[in-house]
Order: sequence, then C-alpha cells, then structure tokens
Amino acid sequence: MLLARGAWNASRTLGMLIVFAFIAVLFAALALPAHAGPHRVRMAYLQNDLHHLALWVGVDKGFYAQEGVEVDIVGAFRAGPEVMAAFAGGSLDAAFVGEAPVTLAVARGAAKVQAQAQANTEGSALVVSTGWKPGNKPERIVAIPGNGSVQDLLLRKAASLPGLAGETIRAIVLSPPDMLTALQAGEIDGFVAWEPYPSKAVAAGVGRVLHGSSEIWEGHPCCVLATSNAFASQYPDVVSGMLRAHQRATEFIAQHHDEAVAIAVKHTGMDETVVRTALEHVTYTTELSVGGEEEYVRFLDSIGYINADDPSALTRQVLQTKKGAPDRAAQ
Repeated sequence: MLLARGAWNASRTLGMLIVFAFIAVLFAALALPAHAGPHRVRMAYLQNDLHHLALWVGVDKGFYAQEGVEVDIVGAFRAGPEVMAAFAGGSLDAAFVGEAPVTLAVARGAAKVQAQAQANTEGSALVVSTGWKPGNKPERIVAIPGNGSVQDLLLRKAASLPGLAGETIRAIVLSPPDMLTALQAGEIDGFVAWEPYPSKAVAAGVGRVLHGSSEIWEGHPCCVLATSNAFASQYPDVVSGMLRAHQRATEFIAQHHDEAVAIAVKHTGMDETVVRTALEHVTYTTELSVGGEEEYVRFLDSIGYINADDPSALTRQVLQTKKGAPDRAAQ
C-alpha cells in the first residue's frame, strides 16, 4: 500500500511539473514580440524617381529580408504631399520621399514623420527649351513641382546664373511627368525637376540642361528614407534593420553600377541610356545633411510658407532620430 501511494504521489508530482512546464512555455510564447521573424513594413516611394534606387536595390538583392524586414510596397505615389497624406492617415510606416514634403509636414503638423537617413543629394536640373536664347522673350514660364519645394529654391538660386540673369521668370506648378509634355508643346519655356525627367527631356530632343542642381546648390539635400514617429518609437530595432539594409543598398549602387542600372531599368521601364545619363547627376548617400536642411527651413520661413522661430530646432525635429543609424564599425 505504501509503495502504491508513493508511486501515485510521484506520478501526481510529475504530472503537475508537466502542467507547470506547459504553462511556462505558453506564457513565454505569448510574451514574444508580435514581429518575431520578418516584420512587415508598409513602404511607399515616388513613381519612376531614380533618387529612390536604393529601395529597389535593397529589395531585389534581399538586403531588407536579410535584416528581418519584409517590405510591403503600398504604392508608387506621384508627389510627396500624397505620401504625407498617407502617413497622416496611418496607412504607411515608411517611405522614400523628398525631404521638402517631410519638412513641410512636420512644420505644419500635417503628419508625424521623421527623416531617418538621406537617400540622395543633388540630382535635379534646370531644363530649358531648345529655342531658349537670352533676351528673346519678355517673360519665361518655368515649371516647378511645387511652391516651396527644393526645386523652387533651386530656381530662385539660379536667377543670377549665366543664361538666366536678367530674364523675367514666372514660375508655375506642374507635376514632373506633365513638364515634358508642356515643354514639348511650347506651353512652358523650361522646368526644374528631379531625375530622370531632365535626362528624358534631353533624350527626346525637347530640351537641354541649362544648369544642373550641383552647379546651383552644391550638395543640396533631396530625398530621404522617412518613417512615421509612431513606427520608429514602437519598433526601433526594425528601423535599425531598415537602415542597415539601406546602407548596404547605397554601397551596392556605388560598387556595382551596371547591376544597379539594370535594377533601375527593371523598376522604371525606362531606356537604359536615359537611366545611365540620369544617374551621373545623382549622389547616393545615407548621411543626413543638417546644414542643408537648416538652409531649406530658413528659405521656407523667408517666403512665409512656415513659421520657424527657431530653424535649428525645426531641423532637429525633421532629422529627429539618429539612434537607429547603422554601426559602421560593425559592418
């Protein structure tokens, strides 16, 4: 009897231990973060914008996947303000987009976003019609993608440069795809836009580059990898992984130019010659330009587009998070 009872106690104890072990494993599983494994990131970019080449390279070469990030392309947008509206509506986690719409959104409180890394600098141009000759028209109509855009600032900075000095300029707003059609139809005399639109105009024989943006404002900031503030706060490790992938993609563009060109052609459907010409004018980098951003903020304040009592503070807010930046020493 004693042996039977002892065996029963041992069996009961073992059973209880198994139950407790199961409960412990269950609670441990429930405690795991929801994004264990690849984390899906809702990503956007601007349609046919070669400045966003690092995104396509990062996806095609598997850099994001290797960092535990699954990029879910929400869409290719036509303009930066549309991307900011998507951020404001909560339908985006991240985007490759112009630094200008990010700045305007932050300054006006339209969307809670932050620039995590640069995508590129320079890469725009002032294109004029093939018939443009100094002084042969009383007024020039030049298209820009938006009032207060970086291209707006570039046009103003170019006003004193050769070929433009002394001309009366009237700026109008058009989307870059519409600029080519308008220039060809003679509805505008020129435009300032990002690549590949300048190179496409030259290849089509409807325009010529009067000044590249590197001549107008050397090293000016252009596009960034941005995230929503909420996403960056909730998933700092995922943002770090995204930044490591972005760094690797940017380095790949520099080290494997021909393959990067092929990836650009694949994602845009553009002629390879146009792509190669356009990429000559784009500088791919991950380093955020604090000085360039502050100059842009001061410009927006000077034309009344924003109220920036402290341009340095607003600059820090736009370029808010650097803690997720890749550790270069570890690469």
